[in-house]
Amino acid sequence: MAEFCDLQIHINGQQTFFTNERIVSNFCGKLRKIIKQEKRRTQIRNSGIEIDDFPGGAEGFEQAIRFCYNNGAVEITVSNVSLLHCCAIFLGMTEKLSNSNLLHLTEIFLQEIFYWSWNDIIICLKSCESFFSYADSSGLIQKLLCSLLAKIAQNSDVNLLVSSSSSSSSSPDKHFNSGELKIKPSSSRKEWWFEDMTTLHPKTIEQFVKTLGAYGNDNNSLVLTRFLLHYLKTAVRFNKSVNSRISEYSELANTAVHGVILMGKTSFSCRGLFWVLRIVSGLGLSRECQAGLERLIGGMLDQATLDDLLIFGGHNGGAYDVNLVVRLIRLFVHDNKVNLEKMKKVGRLMDKYLGEIGPDQHLKVSKFLGIAQSLPDCSRDCYDDVYKAVDIYLQSHPALSLEERSRLCRCLNYEKLGLEACKDLAKNPRIPPRIAIQALSSQHSIIKMADDYDSSMSTNNQLVLYNNCNHNDMTVKELEKVFYKERRGQMSTIPSSHNTAMPRFC
Repeated sequence: MAEFCDLQIHINGQQTFFTNERIVSNFCGKLRKIIKQEKRRTQIRNSGIEIDDFPGGAEGFEQAIRFCYNNGAVEITVSNVSLLHCCAIFLGMTEKLSNSNLLHLTEIFLQEIFYWSWNDIIICLKSCESFFSYADSSGLIQKLLCSLLAKIAQNSDVNLLVSSSSSSSSSPDKHFNSGELKIKPSSSRKEWWFEDMTTLHPKTIEQFVKTLGAYGNDNNSLVLTRFLLHYLKTAVRFNKSVNSRISEYSELANTAVHGVILMGKTSFSCRGLFWVLRIVSGLGLSRECQAGLERLIGGMLDQATLDDLLIFGGHNGGAYDVNLVVRLIRLFVHDNKVNLEKMKKVGRLMDKYLGEIGPDQHLKVSKFLGIAQSLPDCSRDCYDDVYKAVDIYLQSHPALSLEERSRLCRCLNYEKLGLEACKDLAKNPRIPPRIAIQALSSQHSIIKMADDYDSSMSTNNQLVLYNNCNHNDMTVKELEKVFYKERRGQMSTIPSSHNTAMPRFC
């Protein structure tokens, strides 16, 4: 037995095979050449042959050697033909060494590829994942993809491709010349082949897109764009290791977004664009594509909903991606076509957003203000909801200093506070005293309250500005004194007719 197994072959540093020189030399031209070279150095019997980067690793080599030991007998199927074909090319298993050698047999099997079923093609493509570079360089991936595209064209109401050639040949190589492929417009519906192709490796999908001539900036196909988005969504949802393999998906994400940007508002709603953003975020999107997608969304921000804006913050130090929303608002504001009605609609949306993000313990004052102050004052007729959001934030962040609380209140326009909101602010122990005075002094309607101040004391309807003495710099009585004095001073400069009606500011 020791004499029979006279050749050691080490594959990819994974496994050692003990073989017979004569048998493997009869079928494998590359091994025959190595054996002759090594014998001159008389090293082969001691150390064996080292082979790195063998397609399919130890499994691939074992299948090829079984062919040799079975004297050229092998069962070829759609599941193993790709591996056997690449192994045969690597080992030089040609007709020069033996009739009906492995390479010849796999080539005969692959000649029928155009007539395979859809499932057979998918199975064969999946089998190439572990040795994709070999399968691609041999031209096998291209043949499989051409056959795949033929199936899509034959079984779709609106074909993904058309050939500009007038040839009616049924040969896949002639019918699907990559230089003759053109993308046809398609409906927005999900095509029948989308789901099956989500099982393929991103390298295979990338080659699929390149075969269509729609890679990167060249993507002008709506159906291909929707497929890529479906593929990426499935990958992110079910592949837990996708974050460690971002580089494999980034170009596909860029290609998809290029298509979205090209078709823009004609094919995607605002909600649809946010859906796209959620899919591609975290997949290494280029700055150009990220900026283009955000420009589209920013221009349609008045159509967004609160749910659209609640995007996970990731590593941005908060529950939600507030920086993204700030960028979208700025893009919206700088859109020359934006009108006042749309501006007010976004203002109402941002007030809701502020109330939603306020309880986030990791949300900094600067980011809260970034949202609150990013819109012009004309976008809000009333600041009551902004005040409510400020109060929610203050309740959720009790450790804020007096300076931070005062800074937070700068986003309020006191003149646009409703009377009830202003009263609540005045009584709110979380609002700094000086802020309360500023708010009340901005309300013309508060003058009547000042006139009735003395009488209200006796009827138990006293306006209590602050019900505790938690503020270090002012007591309740001092605050009332200052407030009352300022109110009387303002009354002397206002016409007496102001008392005839109570103005409304919201």
